[in-house]
Amino acid sequence: MIDTSQSPEREAGHLKAAARPLQAARPGLRTLTLIAVTTVLALAGCGGGAVSANGGGSISISPGTATIDANCTGCNSSSSSGTTEQFTATTSGGGSASVTWSVSGGDALAGPGTISSSGQYTPPSYLTANSVQVTVKATPTSNSSTAATASVIVTPGFLQPLTPENAALGAGGSTTITGFIAEAGGTTGINYTLSSSATGSSGGQGTLGTPDCTRGTSSFTYCTITYTAPGTVASTAATYVVATVGASSSTTSAEILLDTAGVNSDPAGHQAQLNTPISLGSSGGNNKDLDLNSLNQAADCCGGTLGSLIQNSSGTQYILSCNHVLARSDQASLGEAIVQPGLIDDNCTPYGQAGAATTLVGSLTGFVPLDSTSTNVDAAIAAVNSGAVSSSGSILELGAKQSNGTLAPAPPGTSSTGGKGEAGALSMSVAKSGRTTGLTCATISAVNFDVEVSYYSNCAETTPYYTKNYTNQIAISGNQFSDAGDSGSLIVDSSNAEPVGLFYAGGEDSNNVGQGIANPVADVLSELSSQVGNGTTYTFVGSADHPVSCLNYGDGTASAAQARTLSQAEKARIQDALPAASTLINPSAGILDVAAGKSSDRAGEGAVIVYVAPGASAAVPDSVNGVRTVVIPITAEALAQGTAPTTPQQAGPTPPLSPAVLSQAIATKQQIAQNLMKQNRAFFGAGVGQSLDNPKKAALVIYVDRRQVPAQLPSTIDGLRVRYVIMDRLHVTRSYATGLEAHSRCSLDSAPARPSLTDPFSLKKLPALNIY
Repeated sequence: MIDTSQSPEREAGHLKAAARPLQAARPGLRTLTLIAVTTVLALAGCGGGAVSANGGGSISISPGTATIDANCTGCNSSSSSGTTEQFTATTSGGGSASVTWSVSGGDALAGPGTISSSGQYTPPSYLTANSVQVTVKATPTSNSSTAATASVIVTPGFLQPLTPENAALGAGGSTTITGFIAEAGGTTGINYTLSSSATGSSGGQGTLGTPDCTRGTSSFTYCTITYTAPGTVASTAATYVVATVGASSSTTSAEILLDTAGVNSDPAGHQAQLNTPISLGSSGGNNKDLDLNSLNQAADCCGGTLGSLIQNSSGTQYILSCNHVLARSDQASLGEAIVQPGLIDDNCTPYGQAGAATTLVGSLTGFVPLDSTSTNVDAAIAAVNSGAVSSSGSILELGAKQSNGTLAPAPPGTSSTGGKGEAGALSMSVAKSGRTTGLTCATISAVNFDVEVSYYSNCAETTPYYTKNYTNQIAISGNQFSDAGDSGSLIVDSSNAEPVGLFYAGGEDSNNVGQGIANPVADVLSELSSQVGNGTTYTFVGSADHPVSCLNYGDGTASAAQARTLSQAEKARIQDALPAASTLINPSAGILDVAAGKSSDRAGEGAVIVYVAPGASAAVPDSVNGVRTVVIPITAEALAQGTAPTTPQQAGPTPPLSPAVLSQAIATKQQIAQNLMKQNRAFFGAGVGQSLDNPKKAALVIYVDRRQVPAQLPSTIDGLRVRYVIMDRLHVTRSYATGLEAHSRCSLDSAPARPSLTDPFSLKKLPALNIY
């Protein structure tokens, strides 16, 4: 099995896609959405300080100058609290000024962007020059002659993360990497470098070719480069191809897992149209999963993963995926066509239209309704069209390595459970094969997880549908484990390929680590039986249990937390706590020393490190004077050498929690989780995991809305340590755009000539993304 514990901090890459008439969007980490005809809501907030610009001596604007990207994939996304630059106007006396905001200047074609009545500025979604200047103007409502202005320099950023975002290569293997930027015309290109971290500019293994950029006045600039792995790979480890663009602060990267097993894996194969009978773990979805504009043309479309095959007691086979992938979040009618690949990978062209490159693989048979408090899964099934799907339940890359280094398709394991699957356990190594990130492995980070997930009734997410509260879910944490479009993937135990969960939601946290949520398979089969099958029994189609050739990109949670720079206030808190912590030192009781450190359970927070003798049952409090403790086992000899580790993870393998500790923690969580989420709306998920600061103890794992982080986050709740995961709220479809009128393309009622455009996620065809 291929694994790596190397997991440097990865810059979060939120996809902002192109404008007209085709753009590729990377929604959240749920259903992938392709925007066909739109303008982008760009992520901004990428610079600018609190510099005042005086105007007539009566009001001033802050910031007075700012720099921002037309798109901002990878730009301050781990720390930015918003998606725009906020301007404020104050009077000469320091009070808030009542003003009318306006913007001028900017790009000759795309314009200056927009500003709201509250001073929130959104830049244009693309540029036709390497940079432009926008003037922000605040005009007092009482005296228009005393207006104040500020200046914003707008530069083009990345439209989306690099493609592929992740790949595994053996010695000498190669892959082509592509980046798109928000510029049409101009001369800006993409600079590619190798690095040992996702945001660095040096290190890394392998070689890069020469970038090849394509530019046009009516198309977005894209640049490709070939990465080649070194001729010898000494150990399995991650290396990064890091991309920057012009003067922009955007950075995005592709993570390459160099492996000693010689495995070559590129997710692009999961997005292509497959020969029948198709293998699962591939792109797919509902043939009507697209939004239409006023001209009955496709404005955008969605897609996900055809996850696995199940059968009823009569042997009738069905494709299993998510409700929001196959049934359009409750909006579909039974019998609707299911296609492979999904519309996202066929230029939003439905099956049956001229130029469509999809295969009809099934028809929607049933779905567990989302809009119900009595359901607890996001699942749907589609009856298989004869000969369209591998009857063995084969899933892409779930099998053994082949002679060329690729991984063979294989069914999941079903022999030890009779096709019922098994329960996920904390710290279990799991794998999934999905549309966007291909085959990846990670570990279960929390169990008995309660979480709130939002759904929309359209791909563009302009129409909220339902916010659902799930209980007893499985949480999975790991770099590159999942991304938008992987919804519907089957989660399996990597040791035997037995089904464990159905992946349906996720996101990337402020440490740039992927967080995924899955329904337990027992619940999926049970609710399909009661809600869809009128009591019939469903089982997974599979074969003998077998190990999965895991592609594990690591988990950067602890390393990213340790890389954070502590504030002076945090450093002062630690120093204040150290004298009290020193009184704990008692070698005869197993406590050897204390030191200043950092918490991994709460990134950015200081901690007191307590070094304990291995095997000692030392009584270490969870905090000292309000400062968290980090408990690290170490021998007195190693401590005396002066090279003591600063995290438990550096000290050696993390032992599993004892069943008694886990059971007690779950009982406590059951009593408090729902009230916690109701009392503090910033909390949208809670389950039980393992403390990163003291792995012998369980932790309450809480998801916190990154835009509403409370000023105080307690280190313990009801005697449980707390591990906080700061991230965006979960929703299963995501678009970064609002609709504009389309030019002619893929109407459902007619078949106009198809423009020569393709999805930029495809590495086989890379034309420009047209703007006009």
